[in-house]
Amino acid sequence: MSILIDKKTTVLVTGITGSSGMLQTKAMLDAGTKIVAGVTPGKAGREVYGVPVYDFISDAKKEHEFDTVISFVPPKFAMDSCFEAIDAGIRLLVLTTEQIPLQEIVKIVGYARAHNTIIIGPGCAGTIVPGMCKVGSHPIQFFKPGNVGIVSKSGALSYEIGKTLSDNDIGQSQVVAIGGGPIWGFTQKDAIQHYEEDPDTKIIVLLGEIGGGSEEVAAAYIRKHVNKPVVALIVGRNAPKGKNLGHAGAIVTGNIGTATTKIAALNEAGAIVVKSPADLVKKIQELEKQI
Repeated sequence: MSILIDKKTTVLVTGITGSSGMLQTKAMLDAGTKIVAGVTPGKAGREVYGVPVYDFISDAKKEHEFDTVISFVPPKFAMDSCFEAIDAGIRLLVLTTEQIPLQEIVKIVGYARAHNTIIIGPGCAGTIVPGMCKVGSHPIQFFKPGNVGIVSKSGALSYEIGKTLSDNDIGQSQVVAIGGGPIWGFTQKDAIQHYEEDPDTKIIVLLGEIGGGSEEVAAAYIRKHVNKPVVALIVGRNAPKGKNLGHAGAIVTGNIGTATTKIAALNEAGAIVVKSPADLVKKIQELEKQI
């Protein structure tokens, strides 16, 4: 899993003629991403910024080779579109769509795993390799090439931290925003495994939040398998129990998913837990001097 995307990644965009699809296609092309085709049923024969549009993924597959699909398909059509993408034999599916029914998300994630397709999302900002390419919505001006690998549930938080690091001359090897949950394809644990195996990543940053148990799962993996330094920032420390913070996965019940339990698990695993973006910058600068 040491490569998610790189300069060789070839991409098909589903929902390419919609407003989000068109906007993000242009931004991805500007970032250097190789987009070879797009799909919107009923729009075959059109072009979006020079990218040919087809009615179905199977039609595009006859004309183009691609290993990655990013989806901007509306929720009620997302599951069928994902199945079609996975059936095309892709390696990576970035599912940006929000508000997909949970039972359909379970089916999509299960189908992807059964066919060895990595799925980032749903409801995610995707991933970027600064200075090279991106499959998602990260603004390229917030990031710069470097050796820090970042994983976040929140797209906005990954943008903010990326910009904060870049403003302090700390570059990133890759940034992944996996979505708010509560069900994910590509998890925080998966991202940490990816960065541990990635030779371009020297420091791993885990941007966590209250709710659910995914940070605890990541901590268990860190304790057993990770040798690179991991710096973690948990947001929502002062939120009241039972409060939904916007992300479907960010809800605290009893003693499950609290900032305290996550911080304890990460500390026990050997991660360095910081309290603020400023502390994150300071700690990474200290670690970079030691590498």
